[in-house]
Amino acid sequence: MLVKFLVLAMFAQVILTFVVLVTMGKRRFRAAKEKQIDRTAFSAMRLDDAPDFVRVADRNFINQFEIPVLFYVASVTAIALNAVTVWFVAFSVVFVIARIAHSIIHLGSNKVIVRYRLFLISVLMNFLQWLSLLATLFIAV
Repeated sequence: MLVKFLVLAMFAQVILTFVVLVTMGKRRFRAAKEKQIDRTAFSAMRLDDAPDFVRVADRNFINQFEIPVLFYVASVTAIALNAVTVWFVAFSVVFVIARIAHSIIHLGSNKVIVRYRLFLISVLMNFLQWLSLLATLFIAV
């Protein structure tokens, strides 16, 4: 049963990635439509001169392929090794909640200190995932 909750957490992270992807696309099209970006800039993705609302969405999308990759690897490893525990799932759920909140802040008010704290929470949760996995594999009886 725990594995199902873990897979749901993983799916929520996947959904977040797609939501950010769509948000990024909408912001790019809006900027192009409003002539804030020359459409030819997209051919080589030269978006250095793009407005901040576009660059923030781009950066948030890139974020989805950084720390979350460690989340996915830990989760798949825990499932493969039959090492999913209540603690592992709890750390995973808090990780995803923190990542969702991080994206909401990043794409919205973009209050850096709040965003940074949410980032730290997600990193801590991922680290605890890994410690939990190692404890289950090497310490638990």
